[in-house]
Amino acid sequence: MTAMPLDHLTTFGAPEASALILGGVTHDYAALEAMVGRLAGWLLTHGMEPGDRVASWDRKSLVTCLMPLAAARAGLVHVPINPVLKGPQVAHILADSGAKLLLAPEARAKLVDAEAQWLDPAALDNAPLPPSEHDPDSLAALLYTSGSTGAPKGVMLSHANLWYGAEAVADYTAITPATRNLCVMPLAFDYGQNQLLATWRGGGCAIPFDYLLPNDVKKAVAKHRATYLAGIPPLWHQLMALDWDGAGESLDTLTNTGGHMSEPLYRQLRAAFPQARLHLMYGLTEAFRAASLDPDLADTHPGSVGTAIPYAELMVVREDGSPCDAGEEGELVQAGPLVAQGYWQAPEKTAQRFRPAPSHSRYGGTAVWSGDRFIRDEEGLLHFRARADAMIKVSGNRLSPTEVEEIALAAPGVREAAVTAMPEETLGAAIILHAVGDGDDAALLSHFRHAAPAHFAPRRILWHEAFPKGATGKVDRKALEDMV
Repeated sequence: MTAMPLDHLTTFGAPEASALILGGVTHDYAALEAMVGRLAGWLLTHGMEPGDRVASWDRKSLVTCLMPLAAARAGLVHVPINPVLKGPQVAHILADSGAKLLLAPEARAKLVDAEAQWLDPAALDNAPLPPSEHDPDSLAALLYTSGSTGAPKGVMLSHANLWYGAEAVADYTAITPATRNLCVMPLAFDYGQNQLLATWRGGGCAIPFDYLLPNDVKKAVAKHRATYLAGIPPLWHQLMALDWDGAGESLDTLTNTGGHMSEPLYRQLRAAFPQARLHLMYGLTEAFRAASLDPDLADTHPGSVGTAIPYAELMVVREDGSPCDAGEEGELVQAGPLVAQGYWQAPEKTAQRFRPAPSHSRYGGTAVWSGDRFIRDEEGLLHFRARADAMIKVSGNRLSPTEVEEIALAAPGVREAAVTAMPEETLGAAIILHAVGDGDDAALLSHFRHAAPAHFAPRRILWHEAFPKGATGKVDRKALEDMV
């Protein structure tokens, strides 16, 4: 299918079908379309012109849920800001993007000393704008990376990028009008925003939900009879510490993103939700989603992230761009219409990551060179190894932090594991293992002695009650390094 302007997504559900449940209020597709049109018209009455950036900063609300489509319909560029970010981070995003308008409650606006508007889109009474005829390749959004290794960068996404992403996820996770998607991920996170867009592309019902405690998610699943839930490994760990006792029997689709899921955690999810199909995925903000493992293969290949999703071409290549053989480690390169347009006002950084596709690429054009190390096995399935700059060299052996974490997670009493490293004169690097659980050093080191070669053993083990998390909920490895 050829991409259309992003704001057409509101037309894919039956007018009377439930499209959005928020704050106890259900909005059907006819109401959703009307609210998007009125909000788009309202934006243009506030001095906005095509190409201007408009930011939204709040919890999941009508404004933050409708803005991806309303801004696109008005020809503007939406800049969603994660509500957990603090004033200095938000100020950077506003300044870097050049946002002309901020939609945020007054209390938030005061934190960044900015003027802001706030409104109830359901109460707007202006004439709605009809679906647009914008060029699908025109810019529709700037999604800022979490910035754990520096100032956040704005990833430039077109109408087509977001459209194809919604189409792909709706396709391979089989979203239908019967889908009830409990959307718990931040809307400023690429996959969090896609939870709305893909659900509407499939004609289903999105249920945006902010939670404080994992038990809140459990209660919401039961209350709404949710059929679909997406999460990241830290959340899954928290949910698996709960007694579900049938509360999740309505779930038929689970999707994992934002980090590698260990096999022990996968087995826990399969036991807790035996009726659900579990999609193990991989992606990066610069190209949205990349790969997903067919749930029918997950029991026998839990360490794989599968094959390319629709509209993605994935290549594992050597340093010279030539294709790697089966079982040979290389860099993952993605081509196709999911690849973003680069980083906002950062040509040097764009040139480092967005480069011409390898000569054997089917799509050609610009590809995103992920920097992530992968292996494609004899069956064509992809296996994540590590970030290229995250590899640890111990006694001449190159180790992936993921490999060490997998060994730790197989030990009794370890619920979560993360690895950092420190320079060490004789070994080259010393492995620092961070763990959450109720184990002890002696038992964990004994486990390593029996399960792995000597160079895998951590030099030091640090136990945590919980890992620090970044803005998107991922483990903040930089914070763990700073602790060491």
